[in-house]
Amino acid sequence: MCVLHADSPSPAALEAVSGRGATIRSNAELTHGSNVTLVHPAAGEIVAEVHAVSETGIELSFLGDEHAVAFALSAVAADMTR
Repeated sequence: MCVLHADSPSPAALEAVSGRGATIRSNAELTHGSNVTLVHPAAGEIVAEVHAVSETGIELSFLGDEHAVAFALSAVAADMTR
């Protein structure tokens, strides 16, 4: 389980992740273009921009830099070990 920091912290479930972004499920009320921080227990934290909000999830965009790739790899590796 992740924590999404926007106006206030909210629990978030990571559905998919890559170096370019993530899809999460959360009860946070977000708007397109807002900046948030996603905190993963093993991967650390990353700043993201809300790319889309729909009934199926929230799409976040990362910068696609080395930090974003490292975050994604750590999150995937942590999930594979559970």
